[in-house]
Amino acid sequence: MRYRRFGKTNLSLSVFSLGTMRYLASEATAAQTVNRAIALGINHLETAKGYGKSEQYLGQALAQLTVPRSQLYITTKISPTPDAASMARQLDQSLADLGTDYVDCLAIHGLNTEEHLSWVKAKQGCMQAVQQAVADGRVRHIGFSTHGSLELILAAIATGLFEFVSLHYYYFFQHNAPAVAAAAAKDMGVFIISPADKGGQLYTPPQKLQELCAPLSPLLFNYRFLLSDPRITTLSVGAANETELDWPLSVADVDGPLDVAETEVLQRLQTHQTATLKSEQCSQCYDCLPCPEAIQIPEVLRLRNLAIAYDMTNFGQYRYRMFENAGHWFPGVKANRCTDCGDCLPKCPEQLNIPALLQDAHERLNGPSGRRLWG
Repeated sequence: MRYRRFGKTNLSLSVFSLGTMRYLASEATAAQTVNRAIALGINHLETAKGYGKSEQYLGQALAQLTVPRSQLYITTKISPTPDAASMARQLDQSLADLGTDYVDCLAIHGLNTEEHLSWVKAKQGCMQAVQQAVADGRVRHIGFSTHGSLELILAAIATGLFEFVSLHYYYFFQHNAPAVAAAAAKDMGVFIISPADKGGQLYTPPQKLQELCAPLSPLLFNYRFLLSDPRITTLSVGAANETELDWPLSVADVDGPLDVAETEVLQRLQTHQTATLKSEQCSQCYDCLPCPEAIQIPEVLRLRNLAIAYDMTNFGQYRYRMFENAGHWFPGVKANRCTDCGDCLPKCPEQLNIPALLQDAHERLNGPSGRRLWG
């Protein structure tokens, strides 16, 4: 296992972190998963108040460990609140559930909207309680996680209130690259969340994607793509049990630049997408927004890109069906809400027939509504 400095926190974190959103089958499963993660060299354990019994199970696991608490780094996350008092109460409950008198890192969980950002910036808002917790030692470092727009993420980074950011950024979703750069410029730690699942359901890749990524697996390629970037500190592994840790961590000792074979995979993926989509490829410039009907056009067309180029239809359906069903965690409406108003057409530098592509994406990806794991 390699370790990297977590930005200005100066914590030395393992390049893989254990995310504890999925180890909830039982207290024993959680304990076994934590033990295995630590045995493999992971020293950063991430939980959240919103993850069911995750904090309680982690607290029970920590109480049974022989590893000193000082050798582990615990991050928990609490959703933003409009006032300090409710944040203070939730923090106290999290510490009690974790059985510890401090957490190394506290992230504002799901800083997704302008309203959330206003709560964070307000003098009497939730950060008052967080900063008091830093002053009295219950919290050592402050960050935020987000599913928000790039503009919102950059605004949150620019506040200077945070030491790290937990971010969605993967080979198949690079729109947040400026946020990685902005965080690095402020010496913030960068924690990439859900690179296997939100990164493309890469635990179960389609055959075409496996062939394009050979000799690597798609998931290991995504890990290597991320860890070849020294600005990124650590990646979450959301194992449901201890057996799901060994294989992903097989690249935990490889964190240098992409080698020749890995670079060839990257080039092959890019070439294949361009050749397959031809004049219908959305380049993800986001110039078409805002849509009067609140369709997240670039995200819909990204899912279409992936479904056509790499047969990632199941992933596209999984994400597309969350529209209109996940609130601020996945905003926007489905593509069949398009009214053919034509507002987007002159904004597209590639002159795509966006209404037609939206209709095609809806026909390919629509189905029964999906939901976030923790909606």
